[in-house]
Order: sequence, then C-alpha cells, then structure tokens
Amino acid sequence: MKTRLFDFERDGHVGLLTLNNPVRVNPLGEELQHALLEFLFALGEDKGIHALVITGAGCGFCVGADLASVVIGDDDPEVRGARLAQSLMDCSNTLILPAALPFPVLSAVNGACADGGVGLALATDVLVMARSAYFYLPFMPKLGIVPDLGRSWFLERLIGRGRATALTLLGERLGAEQTVQWGLVWSCVKDISLRTEALALAHRLARLPAHAALETRHIYDSATSNSLDAQLRQEVQSQARLMAEPAFVEGVQAFMAKRKPRFPGR
Repeated sequence: MKTRLFDFERDGHVGLLTLNNPVRVNPLGEELQHALLEFLFALGEDKGIHALVITGAGCGFCVGADLASVVIGDDDPEVRGARLAQSLMDCSNTLILPAALPFPVLSAVNGACADGGVGLALATDVLVMARSAYFYLPFMPKLGIVPDLGRSWFLERLIGRGRATALTLLGERLGAEQTVQWGLVWSCVKDISLRTEALALAHRLARLPAHAALETRHIYDSATSNSLDAQLRQEVQSQARLMAEPAFVEGVQAFMAKRKPRFPGR
C-alpha cells in the first residue's frame, strides 16, 4: 500500500505538515516536491490557517535530495548537469516557499536534517530542534557538489562565512545545542516535548497580526544588504504602514487597558 507523501492536520488556526517517508528519513523526491508545492500554494489561500509547523515523521526531519531517483546513465555529463539544474530551478528552489507564505512558519526538526532538508528548515521564520537532532551537510566531501536550496545564502548570513565554509567542506554534524549557540535556531528542547513546544510556539505566532509578521520577515531580509541609512528609511516606511492598521489601534488600546490585544485573523 502506497504511503502518503506527507500528512496535514489542523490544530485550531495552526497547520501541522509532516513529511511522511520515515523509512528513508523523508527525502525530497520530485514527486514529494511537486505535491508540496501544490499544497503549500493552496494553503497560502486558506484564511483559516494563521501559522504552520513543518516536521518529519519517524526519527528524522529530512535528508534532502533523493539520490536513489537521480539517474546516472551514459548520457553526456553536460546534458545530465543541465537536466538536474533545470529540476532545481523549476521545482527544488521554489520549494523554499515557507519564506513566501502569508503567515509565520515554524520548523520542528526532530532528528537528522541533511543537505536540502537544512535549506527547508532554515527557510522558515522560527526553528526549533529536538536535543537529539542535528544538521549535516555531507554533499561537498562525499559528492563534490555545493550547497543548494538556499543553504549558502542562509548559512553565510546566520553564522558567517568562516563557519559556513568549514561546515560545508568538512561535512561534520552540527548538534542541536551547538546550532543554538551559533544562532541558527531559536531553541532546542527535549525530544519528547518537541511537538508540544512547537505547537505552543505556533499558536503564539498565529495570534500575531499576520501583516506585521510578514513585514518583520521582509525587514530582516533587507537588513544585511541595506546600508544603515536605507534600513532606517525602510523601518520608517514600515512603521507608517503598520500604524495605519486597525491592529496598531487595538494594540495601543490593549496596552492602555492592561489587557492582551485581540488582533483580527488574517
């Protein structure tokens, strides 16, 4: 019996998406990628979802590319390279979609998270890891290929060029506690508590004014490329837009009344 490629369930306004090929530690095969893209695009239109958690079934989050599906035949090496590159452009790169979804996205890394799985995890807004989980980038020393699915972009920004380069070239595992020390993730928690903690955080995210959460995402994306002057101007423009929203009025009124704000749904 064919297993589903992923599961989805709702917990109030929070969605929980679970990659579901635990025997192979949830590889990103082409069939899964296409199915995920179609599903996530549709989910972005679902007004009942205010936050999303992505995790993996079994003992791991995602091991990245499905190497078993890569055909190494007698074709010309340049043709093979072009074919794989086109697949990356058409499908895999688009999979780094969590960063474009219209609500906060949290990844709950429950075990092995390797190569493209690292890119998927880092593309989310908040990242929580189980204590036994780890990041692993073996493709450079084992296959002689560079990081893809945004890993070079995320890692250089988050941990600096020195650490990112060494992590890629040496192919060593980076444990959950060290990812916290390096500033890659929000927290690491007991394995048994990961789902509970992730859902609790996601419900906090779901209560935020969605437009302001997206503005926060965009402003931090700009911060490393903007000059200080440009970033100050962008902050002012963002504040002007946000202060014109009903959520700001509700926030001020809640502050003055010493109560929690009641923000409308997205």
